[in-house]
Amino acid sequence: MTPLKKVALDQALVLIYDYDGSLFSFDLESEQIGWTVKATDAYTEMCANAVTLLDGVVYVPFINGEIFAIDNQTGKPFWKTRLGNITDQIVLKDQIPVINNGKLYITSQNGNIYALDTKDGSLIWNYKLDSANNDIPVLFFDNKIFTQSGSNFYSFDANTGKLIYQKTFEEPLHGKPVTDGENVFVANEKNVLFALSANKPDVLWEFKFDENQNNVKERIFCKDKKVYFAAQGPEVSSIYAVDSKAGTQIWKTDFKADNVEYIVEESDNIWGYTRKKKLFQIDITNGEIALETKLTTNPISNLEFANDDFLFYYSDAALIQFEFKTQDENEVYLRTSIKDDVYSAYVKMIR
Repeated sequence: MTPLKKVALDQALVLIYDYDGSLFSFDLESEQIGWTVKATDAYTEMCANAVTLLDGVVYVPFINGEIFAIDNQTGKPFWKTRLGNITDQIVLKDQIPVINNGKLYITSQNGNIYALDTKDGSLIWNYKLDSANNDIPVLFFDNKIFTQSGSNFYSFDANTGKLIYQKTFEEPLHGKPVTDGENVFVANEKNVLFALSANKPDVLWEFKFDENQNNVKERIFCKDKKVYFAAQGPEVSSIYAVDSKAGTQIWKTDFKADNVEYIVEESDNIWGYTRKKKLFQIDITNGEIALETKLTTNPISNLEFANDDFLFYYSDAALIQFEFKTQDENEVYLRTSIKDDVYSAYVKMIR
């Protein structure tokens, strides 16, 4: 292993964290696979996590609890570490490494939050959380780490891991914590969004959405003192815009007889897709749908915006380049086989 250092970016590459659990680089110019990295062992073929790219180093969590720091150009690891020693179940799920000030933060299915040194992967601090199952990324804000676990919400000193506060709620929390730069917001597993102070366990407001909707999970973000989130439901799935100061609804956009699977903010628009393969673009200011198109391919990853002309996503069969003008779905990289019951994949441009 070589010491961790900054690496120049190979901008012809796109990283594909495939749903079978292998991470590989794909050269968009030569249309060739560059390097491939896999976990040492895995009790099932599954990706279920996302990667973080910082200073040319790719930080990748695997379901078996391993985390690698990899050179984006060569795929060679600077270091490898492993959280826990469980081999017969998933240890890391729905995680994206949160990195700040030389530390990598992640929560696990073995009931812990960890802070690792990005230089060598060594443990700086960890804390035993309320629930064993932790499958939501953490939030770094104001030199603190915020995370939910079971019915509890935690705030830690990011450097030392000292518990600043722990607040217990009536229902389990199952939304990714986000911030507007002042306060912190988290949704429970049912139909309530809470605003919390960053410094003390005070609930500033709560916003109740449709009682038939739930499962916000990672479908939430803040922008310009507003909280945007998508909730799922048996008949109607909705995207909400809420004033982050007052906790009042600004707009709501419904998707009937469908469920919003994914949302992301891009250039003052909310993009996303639904379970029924509908790709959409919504004006962030008023919630009006600017584009809605039924895809022939089935997105299972994030949407990665390449430039003004197209975006990438991964389907169960291929890396797809979606062109905005023509709405063409071009297959850029084709899998040799297709699996049933695919959980997730992740796509990342090197830039």
